Amino acid sequence: MYDVVVIGARCAGSPAAMLFAQQGYRVLLLEKARFPQDTLSSHYIHQPGVALLDRWGLLDELRAAGCLPINHQSYEAPGVRLDGFSLPADGHRTTYAPRRFVLDPILASGAVASGVEFRESCAVNDLLFEDGRVVGVRYTTPGGTEATERARLVVGADGMRSLVARKVGAPNVVEHPRMTCTYYTYWAGVPAHFELYERPGRWVGVIPTNDDLKLIMAYFPQSEFSDVRTAVEPAFLEAVRTTTPELYERMSAGRRVEQLYGTGHQENYFRKAYGPGWVLLGDAVHHKDSITARGITDAFMQAQSLTEHIGDGLHDEAALKAALKRYENDLTDVFLNFYQGALNVAELKPEGRAEMLRSLVGHQELIDRYFSTLSGACSFDDFYNDQLLAVLDQS
Repeated sequence: MYDVVVIGARCAGSPAAMLFAQQGYRVLLLEKARFPQDTLSSHYIHQPGVALLDRWGLLDELRAAGCLPINHQSYEAPGVRLDGFSLPADGHRTTYAPRRFVLDPILASGAVASGVEFRESCAVNDLLFEDGRVVGVRYTTPGGTEATERARLVVGADGMRSLVARKVGAPNVVEHPRMTCTYYTYWAGVPAHFELYERPGRWVGVIPTNDDLKLIMAYFPQSEFSDVRTAVEPAFLEAVRTTTPELYERMSAGRRVEQLYGTGHQENYFRKAYGPGWVLLGDAVHHKDSITARGITDAFMQAQSLTEHIGDGLHDEAALKAALKRYENDLTDVFLNFYQGALNVAELKPEGRAEMLRSLVGHQELIDRYFSTLSGACSFDDFYNDQLLAVLDQS
């Protein structure tokens, strides 16, 4: 019997498994894919996520994997352009946006190095219940046979379409409609930093990643998904051309190196986080539109929060229940502002935001603090301080 079985070995599951093992627990980590394997992602890790990678001893390995450092951000909307970068989080200001077939194996290897038993190509089919409590999992091995494992706690880090959430009937406690659809691909020979461009109904992002490639993403309103998906390439190119003609020229001088990837199924929710013998983590418990690229960083933070709250109390029923409740409270306390911020951006209506941001031009400290609210290095309350209010009153 294991202390913990974690389902899903990507950005939430592997760190959680690693941290549980470092606390002395016997941990099994199950992953349906076989690494390295890519997945849909905006790649970007905000400063708090980079700080956690360093804390976990994994940052040097990420740097050695050839991921380009990022230390400059620009934002451009009608009538305004801001250049700067977020303030540091725990001493880390430089960020990274690794390919997922690079990042996820690093995370899984970190778990294994901490004593986690990692099994790839294992598809979890069901949960085991006894007296209303989850007590284990049933899964298919790489050889096609069915196996079961028992555990004190089953962690569902199995994504937006979580089997664990479905099997335990975890309801959505906060929910909003889909806002955007997005398509992206990778370009070589395009000089760029971390760049964001917005106009009504469109959002374009550029992020440096591995192998000197640039990830270029275009966002469209959800209402256009059925049309965009039938002619993705012309829609993508037209979105870039009309939103940022200068970037379009750079792209035209470069070379696209992969197909277009994308989705129109970006759900927005918080789910019930835990119950007897189970807990949800990462996209399984909380998902929002990817337009603010919070997914990886939030998964890291949730893994740290869950394992810290549980500590050595896994086998004390009252202590475990209290720890899981504190973890659930953290989800809304820490991530609700990021959630609402993502939905605001995903409306693709920059007019009001651009008007406020125009007031920041010439005030570099405020520009960097604004970028810091997006990264999490600065709270929204700290951003809306007397200095900002004085600038807004003058504009």
